[in-house]
Amino acid sequence: MNSMVSKLTARHVRKRTGPAVHAGMTQYMVMVILFVTGVASITGQTIMDKKNYNKLTAEEKRVILNKGTEMPFTGTYNDFYEKGLYVCKQCNAPLFRSDDKFRSECGWPSFDDEIEGAVERRVDADGVRTEILCANCGAHLGHVFFGERFTDKNLRHCVNSISLTFIPAAQVNRTQKAKAYFAGGCFWGVEHLFEQKQGVVSAVSGYMGGDLKNPSYQDVLRGTTGHLEAVEVTYDPGKVSYEELARYFFEIHDPTQINGQGPDIGEQYKSAVFVSSDTEEKTVRKLIGILRNKGYDVATKVIKAGRFWKAEEYHQDYYDRKKQEPYCHFYQKRF
Repeated sequence: MNSMVSKLTARHVRKRTGPAVHAGMTQYMVMVILFVTGVASITGQTIMDKKNYNKLTAEEKRVILNKGTEMPFTGTYNDFYEKGLYVCKQCNAPLFRSDDKFRSECGWPSFDDEIEGAVERRVDADGVRTEILCANCGAHLGHVFFGERFTDKNLRHCVNSISLTFIPAAQVNRTQKAKAYFAGGCFWGVEHLFEQKQGVVSAVSGYMGGDLKNPSYQDVLRGTTGHLEAVEVTYDPGKVSYEELARYFFEIHDPTQINGQGPDIGEQYKSAVFVSSDTEEKTVRKLIGILRNKGYDVATKVIKAGRFWKAEEYHQDYYDRKKQEPYCHFYQKRF
């Protein structure tokens, strides 16, 4: 009870104020020719530690590492339309959803959308086409084409089946879970808003960033342990990407405030993203760059994730239990 009173007193709680056929055949012929003649390999930049990659067969290496192309109409997923998730054969990163797959009759699996932030685009070695790679590990996937009018989105990711692994929808729900860590002032509000985000399985209030083991709220409140009030977000990558979550984070708090968040002032209330991989760090820094180009003087820190300590139970689902809305967190579009 005393810690609850001190929390409320420190915060001075207040309410917030509130056509295509000809083009397709041309591309088809180009890809067949490239398959027969071969293309000079350009090694993609890898982000994950290679020791974590799946072992590839010789044919998988030819396509995924050396940027080859499988013969048209031969791939496992060319004429395949089950519900589920397509992930990278090399690193298991989610890439495409089955809902975005369509029948193009081009000879390779076709998708008119990607999981946000999952696919990197580069000018191909031929200087004409646009190559697509797994943004997580640099694996060659295929190419993307525009203006063919196959679907309303008017683009086609032409992907080698051999670059993909399909996970049925039932298994996605059981196995494809990931965690992300954000600090944006009072964890009550951050947790509350993340739990409303589609694709989020759960959000838990806690502490991260300090050296003290198993800190209490009173320890962190003093501002001397180095911990920030943080939220552990467990999410389904098949429904929401890390980049979508990071964008959302920057829109549910004020990333320009230096010494706290709203009326909550102190080191423990600073804005920060705790990143668990080079991929996450690259994503967050990209978003910070976009915001700064828009005129936001972003104060958010990018910190390597450490041990997450779950906060006391009376902090969990605080606003749901109190039937209240956050007093210093609300959604504001910034991107």
